[in-house]
Amino acid sequence: MAPAEDDISIDEKRVYAGSAGRTDAYVATGTGIVRVSLSADKIGAFDMVARDPARDVAVLARESGPDLVAAATSDGLAVAAVGDDPAFESVDDDPAVAVCAAGGGSGSLLVAREDDGTERVAVDGGLAFDSTRLGSVADPRAVDGPLVAAADGVYRVVDSGIEDVGLDDARDVAGSGMPLAATGSGLYWLGNGWMTVREGDAEAVATDGDGHATAVVDGDLLVHDGGSEWGEETWSASNLPVDEEAVALGYGAGVAVVVTGAGTLCVDAGDGWRHQVVGARDVAGVALAVVE
Repeated sequence: MAPAEDDISIDEKRVYAGSAGRTDAYVATGTGIVRVSLSADKIGAFDMVARDPARDVAVLARESGPDLVAAATSDGLAVAAVGDDPAFESVDDDPAVAVCAAGGGSGSLLVAREDDGTERVAVDGGLAFDSTRLGSVADPRAVDGPLVAAADGVYRVVDSGIEDVGLDDARDVAGSGMPLAATGSGLYWLGNGWMTVREGDAEAVATDGDGHATAVVDGDLLVHDGGSEWGEETWSASNLPVDEEAVALGYGAGVAVVVTGAGTLCVDAGDGWRHQVVGARDVAGVALAVVE
């Protein structure tokens, strides 16, 4: 029997779910949000939990109140409590292109808007929201942790707003643990400046904050299996069990998830990839939530 939600910390939830419980993967698609139930690398039931097209999705783990799943849509930001029957409610009507948990235990979301604005959206113990505009970037594409990927490079959210940290044509970023960036010229990690992992057309990147990462460069899926070094030699190619291109990457409690452009969800808990066709098309993002 799982411990009561209020009796365990966020970290303990992750450990428990990674060993015995359920994790839900929320997939943002052009027809809505698909939820897929996972237990380690076992893929269970899946269903459509929102029917408005979604551009991105994120999970906000909270100490007070239920964890939240947030969707960036052309109609604004929408959120729902993680659980068996998530009911998405609109937070605002300002079109959003990307969303993530702000990190640092802030209990906030970081949202990139269609008008190029970047906002921190604070959530109280219930479902009250307070938005603060941090600044603007040119054509924001993705947000993760404190990082923003934009047409003219990578930006970092700081107390005073947003600062330019370099590169160009950023498509995706990973801000948990080692900062990583996927750009039109390659995949980079942040050492003494931005260091090249691999040159090429990089479209997506994700990390678990503990040394593991995945990325898509020139259509190839690359995996970093841990350790403190991040040079090209520490990454290896990984073959999915289907001949489809990975378009969305994510991490949960002890699992890596890849969703392909053809709508196949692949999960690896350490023993290789397993997959399930979930029929999702126009995939834009994936986020994982510990349920039990």
